[in-house]
Amino acid sequence: MEYLFYIFIFVIVSFSVLLCIYINIKNNKLLETVTKNYRGTKSERKLVLKLLKYGIPAENIFHDLYIEKSNGYFSQIDLVVITQVGIIVFEVKDYSGWLFGKGYQDKWTQVLAYGREKYRFYNPVKQNKGHISVLRKKLKQFENIPFYSVIVFYGNCRFMDISQIPQGTFLIYSENVLNIIDIIISDNLPIIYSDKVEIMRLLNEAVQNGEYTNISVQHIENIREMLGKEN
Repeated sequence: MEYLFYIFIFVIVSFSVLLCIYINIKNNKLLETVTKNYRGTKSERKLVLKLLKYGIPAENIFHDLYIEKSNGYFSQIDLVVITQVGIIVFEVKDYSGWLFGKGYQDKWTQVLAYGREKYRFYNPVKQNKGHISVLRKKLKQFENIPFYSVIVFYGNCRFMDISQIPQGTFLIYSENVLNIIDIIISDNLPIIYSDKVEIMRLLNEAVQNGEYTNISVQHIENIREMLGKEN
């Protein structure tokens, strides 16, 4: 009987391992319909998978985009999704601890170790607003298309005192992403894109920019330069 018990345990464990391998392979294949498994962060790729499983077509999801600005620098955008009510621009964050900030402030505060450690970080509301502003300048038709800013927080963090968030901007935990998409789509009227092909061309080119090492390296150096000026 003891021998049979160990065989049973072995079968269960083996099945669990094979199931995990199968799920990972299936998820990777699904992910590859939109992006590469080395692009962006793990949380960004989790979000891409969630959107795909939710039913958003792969051709409407754009991950890890590099949009060239008028000064020659690049703005890196985590995720852009084309929907029937407009364009959703996602900013994905990984934070733990307590978070404090107001929509108009330049810097927000992260508090760890029950108040013993505090760190400042750039206001993600302003950051994503900047991303949308860069996008709007790229195409004439963007002037008439609604944009929605969604900042998604992964990690063990809590919004302790977050306020004065602008209309059209959503600050959420990762588990609330699909609820917010439902709200955005149900609360707004469908729109007509004057040239959706042009939009998809622009966004696909922005994704492709991320494959060029010189662009991604330049973007990192520009961020370091900017942060150095702030200190």
